[in-house]
Amino acid sequence: MTFSKARGFAAGLLTAASAAVLVATPAQAQPGALAPVPSLDVQRYLGTWYQLAAVPQPFNLDCARDTRATYGLLDPSNVSVANACTTWAGGANGIEGNARVNDPVTNAQLHVSFPDVPFQSAADGPTNYVVTYIADDYSWALVGDPARVSGFVLSRTPAVDDAGWKQIRQVVESRGYNSCLLLTSPTTGGREGIQPLCTV
Repeated sequence: MTFSKARGFAAGLLTAASAAVLVATPAQAQPGALAPVPSLDVQRYLGTWYQLAAVPQPFNLDCARDTRATYGLLDPSNVSVANACTTWAGGANGIEGNARVNDPVTNAQLHVSFPDVPFQSAADGPTNYVVTYIADDYSWALVGDPARVSGFVLSRTPAVDDAGWKQIRQVVESRGYNSCLLLTSPTTGGREGIQPLCTV
C-alpha cells in the first residue's frame, strides 16, 4: 500500500479535521457541537465494526466496499485502531493508528492519530472522534467529530434490515446531521448500492 493511499484512508475513515466542511442545507439550523454518549463501555466497544454509511470525505475515495475498523485496548487511555477496506481495483487498503481518550468522564471523546499522516500524526490533540450514539446492545454506533465534518454509521454486522435502517436514519437526524449527506457504504452480505441515507 502506498503512503498516499494510507494517508487518504486514515483521514477519510475516522476524521477529516482538515477536510472541506460539509454543511446542512441552508434551511436547517446548525446545531451545537456533537455531544458524546453519557458513558461508553470501552471493553464492549472493542473489536470490529463495519461502516454502513458515512459523510463522504475527499481522502477515502479509494475505498469501494467493506470498510471496517477494528479496535483493541492498549491501556486505560489508549485504543489501537486498524482500518481496512477493499479498493475499486479489488485490492486491500489499510492503516493502523491510535485513539486516545480525551474525556475520561464519558470515554466517548477521543483523539485519533496515524503515524506519518499530516495533521493527524500526534498522539495527543483535540477531540476528533465522538461516539454520539451507541445501541444498548452495542450492535451499532454513530460517530463523528465535534463539527460534524465527518460522520460514520458503524455496525457489528455488515447488514441490517429495513427497520434497522429506519432507526439509523432517525438517530443520524436527531444528532444534527443532514441524512442526505451520508451515503451508504457497500458491504459484502449487506447493501450493495451507494445512495443518500435520506432515501433509504
